[in-house]
Amino acid sequence: MSASASSASAAPDPAGPAEPPALPATFRPHRTRIVLLSVGAVMFAVIAGTGLVLERLSLGERISFVVTAAGFLFVLWLLARPKVVADEEGVTVVNFTRSRRLAWAEILRVNLRRGDPWVFLDLSDGTSLPALGIQPGIARQQAITDARALRALVEARSADPA
Repeated sequence: MSASASSASAAPDPAGPAEPPALPATFRPHRTRIVLLSVGAVMFAVIAGTGLVLERLSLGERISFVVTAAGFLFVLWLLARPKVVADEEGVTVVNFTRSRRLAWAEILRVNLRRGDPWVFLDLSDGTSLPALGIQPGIARQQAITDARALRALVEARSADPA
């Protein structure tokens, strides 16, 4: 099943045209986020706890355990950060380390094709922007629903720029 809005696609959308959701709307991979942050918290507790419990370690070694645990937690937090926020003025795409604000007119197409790791936004400047906030990893159906909702918003906002 594809949530692609490409002009080359001749197949009709089996779910029919999607109604745009109310704004503001936030799309993010909730299950992936829960898994990453849970694993990060457990890893932090285990690594930092181990460093604090071991009696033979010096203060510097204990601190290095805690700092290492915090580093792992930070990396997993970065991986859990992506989201796509749509509001009246446009879309904000938050990926791992960068955010980009787009006006509705800048987004030509929302693509989520079979095998894509996340949604891609085709932009008016000829580039494509990955939107990691909608990814089919462990919640494929939710990603398809979110991609359709974002596509409906883009189509509605492109047709009515008011």
